[in-house]
Amino acid sequence: MTDEDEPRSTPRRTSAWMILAVVAAALVVCCCSAAVGLLISWSAGLFHTPT
Repeated sequence: MTDEDEPRSTPRRTSAWMILAVVAAALVVCCCSAAVGLLISWSAGLFHTPT
């Protein structure tokens, strides 16, 4: 009888690649939302010098 034949009582561990993919996706969403916020602020004139 091998280890593969025994039922597992613990849930399967998440792959390291899946964790990295989730972190990368979160960073992309965060950076894109920051870029959109800066673009909206710039287009609204918040970064222009007052005259």
